[in-house]
Amino acid sequence: MDHLSFITAYINTGSAWLLMILIAVVSFIVQWRFKSKFKTYSEIPLLSGLSGQEVAERMLRDNGIYDVQVISVEGQLTDHYNPETKTVNLSPDVYYSRSVASAAVAAHECGHAVQHARAYAWLSFRSALVPAINVASTLTQWTLFIGVMLLFFTNNPLVLAIGVVALALVTTFSFITLPVEFDASRRALAWLNNNYTVMQTREEHEQAKDALWWAAMTYVVAALSALATLLYYASFLFNRRN
Repeated sequence: MDHLSFITAYINTGSAWLLMILIAVVSFIVQWRFKSKFKTYSEIPLLSGLSGQEVAERMLRDNGIYDVQVISVEGQLTDHYNPETKTVNLSPDVYYSRSVASAAVAAHECGHAVQHARAYAWLSFRSALVPAINVASTLTQWTLFIGVMLLFFTNNPLVLAIGVVALALVTTFSFITLPVEFDASRRALAWLNNNYTVMQTREEHEQAKDALWWAAMTYVVAALSALATLLYYASFLFNRRN
């Protein structure tokens, strides 16, 4: 097959490429919207006057969790729960702040701690996949580009196939993350709704719900972006005999 016919065989990759561009635009909009919401709600004082640290510690105690530590970590939007060290890690903007946003984020991260304590199936499954995903993420960094080049010049699909399989694992991981994140927000909002001493008005609760919804949307577009990238590279393999 000469180079011209080889290239025309990949016209179908254009659809995957357009999908990637569309999702990239949507991702930008969602990220901008989330940061805008977080900034807005960060400027609204929590009527109870509790800091993110205090909110997190209360939620852990209310759920009977006493072996998890709430700590501050450097960075912005670096909040996360680490099941290995059993720590709720809050950025300074959340740890020290006494705002609606800080309460929402702190409660969400504690939602993951509750999942861990209750052996939530999706979190356990996700954690079990982490070692494999670390390897797969490393593979995708070099196999995809090299694989496409080898396929173009030698028509050998092996390296690209390895990259696509690795990317498929990473994409699967992104979708498995979705129920974990949505459930953590559900637990956080349920707890906040039942604790008048933390959030004292319906308006505060709705603001927290809005902030967490946009945070969840960032995970949705990240998963869709991974899927679009997978379809793009897979299209090279599927169309190579055209």
